[in-house]
Amino acid sequence: MSDSLYRAFFRVHDGLPRQAPGSDDMTREALRRLGPFPEGARVLDLGCGPGAHSLVLAEALRAQVTAVDRHGPYLAALERRAAERGLAHLIRPVQADFAALEEQPGSCDLLWCEGAIYLLGFAAGLEAWRPLLRPGGRMAVTELTWISEAPSPEARAFWSEAYPAMGTIASNTAAAEGAGFEVLETIVLPQHAWWDDYYGPLRRRVDALRAEAEADPDLAAAIREADREIGLYERDPHSYSYVFYLLRSRPR
Repeated sequence: MSDSLYRAFFRVHDGLPRQAPGSDDMTREALRRLGPFPEGARVLDLGCGPGAHSLVLAEALRAQVTAVDRHGPYLAALERRAAERGLAHLIRPVQADFAALEEQPGSCDLLWCEGAIYLLGFAAGLEAWRPLLRPGGRMAVTELTWISEAPSPEARAFWSEAYPAMGTIASNTAAAEGAGFEVLETIVLPQHAWWDDYYGPLRRRVDALRAEAEADPDLAAAIREADREIGLYERDPHSYSYVFYLLRSRPR
């Protein structure tokens, strides 16, 4: 992606409550299903974006959450939101590439990643991050996944271009097991988790930017891509979804 397209992408996405489908309720539910954690648990939120899930984890666990993202404005937004909610003392923002972390092996009780592992690839991300967990440590990750055995031709064509590595629940479960995890449970995100805090705000943002985009070809291109993606899910919410994979590290 060129620098100008990169800037246009963030012009569209900066300021949104989330950078991928999800909801506070689904974050809480995934955390509940993972089971209790010890007092003072070490939590790492990878690709935290503006930090919606980081805040939920900090509030629910009353533990410090190290929130990692490469994009500085996302971390600044997280710091503001943490201060507003009285959680600043529990949030440790780190601007870093989650493909090259400096965290110590075996130092974490819980790894969290919503909507970002695709940047490494599902299996590659799990392989890279598993050594950070203590024995028996747990992980929750959401991944875009085929949930129909017969996806619509439109969905298949779109995602074969946008994310050709997209797998099924079965193939991702096998990949997680191959990376050294026990798959405790999978949860398909409900449709409201796509709309309330992600596609709804994103659609409002692109509508507000359309006039500006008339004089900015890169911004216009970013808006067209957002329109395509939103429109596809609006027409076909049953072929694919984000899925929570709830995992526990197995001894090797």
